[in-house]
Amino acid sequence: MTGTDAIRTALKSTQHILGMYLGDLADADLLIRPVPAANHIAWQVGHLIAAEQKLLEVLPGIRFPELPAGFVELHGKEGAGREAAPGFLKKVEYLDLFNKSRAVSLAALDQMTDADLDQPNTGPMAQFAPTLGALLLLVSNHTLMHAGQFTVVRRKLGKPVII
Repeated sequence: MTGTDAIRTALKSTQHILGMYLGDLADADLLIRPVPAANHIAWQVGHLIAAEQKLLEVLPGIRFPELPAGFVELHGKEGAGREAAPGFLKKVEYLDLFNKSRAVSLAALDQMTDADLDQPNTGPMAQFAPTLGALLLLVSNHTLMHAGQFTVVRRKLGKPVII
């Protein structure tokens, strides 16, 4: 297995996990907070989409789908405390945007060699992920970290445990 193979596996795996955790949730479930100060799932998925696009814009030739007007702001720090504010999407819309963005990330990875993974990250997270390979793994880990938070809402709703 090469480095690009390992990163591809990580990105696809966390994409699959996110889809499984959202699979049986209703649109309204995405706006439930497990505790008052926690972010709801709708905000978190939107944050993941916006973050992946922002973080990976340093990859050569990458071109993500355009996000709806106000999407980045709503899913940024200033939108974290909002409940059912206009702008939060339906589950199917979040999944569509997430999957389209992840497909772009994977396509960019397909154009990279293992040597490319060692190229320096010049983006905003360079201190935490100094190379492009580390950056791609950060995106995967970020997805898994948030998806893990969805499990608390799933438990609150009495949904079955998934993996």
